[in-house]
Amino acid sequence: MRILFIGDILGRAGRAVVNDRLPGLIKDWKLDLVVINGENAAGGFGITETIYNELVDAGADAITLGNHSWDQREALVFIERAPRLVRPVNYPKGTPGRGAALVEAKNGQRALVINAMGRVYMDAMDDPFAGVERELAACPLGEATDAVVVDMHCEATSEKQAMGYFCDGRASLVVGTHTHVPTSDHRIMPGGTAFQTDAGMTGDFDSVIGMVKDEPLSRFLRKLPGSKFEAASGPATLCGVAVETDVKTGLAVKVGAVRLGGLLEQATPAFW
Repeated sequence: MRILFIGDILGRAGRAVVNDRLPGLIKDWKLDLVVINGENAAGGFGITETIYNELVDAGADAITLGNHSWDQREALVFIERAPRLVRPVNYPKGTPGRGAALVEAKNGQRALVINAMGRVYMDAMDDPFAGVERELAACPLGEATDAVVVDMHCEATSEKQAMGYFCDGRASLVVGTHTHVPTSDHRIMPGGTAFQTDAGMTGDFDSVIGMVKDEPLSRFLRKLPGSKFEAASGPATLCGVAVETDVKTGLAVKVGAVRLGGLLEQATPAFW
């Protein structure tokens, strides 16, 4: 299976590069599964139903969230009728939506997508490792599903890497989101799970993690809030990670970084 995971979409600029590039990538790279982190898609804060449908129409098979899941209050309602939208699995019992989704890939195979949120330097949450364990046990790779993708949404690189090793041999891909900066450590772990500490941001990098620079700078320099944060609107870089899995095991055999457009050095998976 050919999998593309796209890192945190940031505002209109991020959505524009996905809408522009993704249909062509699906065709040219013969992608079977596309997973996108969309928790910053609505101006940097949450996701709306219109944006969700727009990303699905562009080719997303699943959309993961994070700590901004409910910034757009409508998400609390529409998530129940959005089967491809996945919020963190370790939200408290009774939270709307789902922490994992078994979706049909473009090639007709099954893929389990899990979203988890870390606890280091983040809001107090239930144990993400226990939540992921429940989902992996309920839908094991190679038996109940052909691929497993885990989005570990958290601040600490150590927590992301720990989740990678925790899932090694039981997931096709574990990838970190949230910090908006792509790391260069994409690799296949000893048990066959592809891993990258952070997929990076799909947005305008002439910014402070996707936001227009003036307000963040003002807050750092003066410790005084001014106006609202606004998503930067310049040319965006589509950041992510590409994985090819073994048809029998569902484990990774190839992994590569993806950076397209915008300011960053370009990168495409050489194996495609």
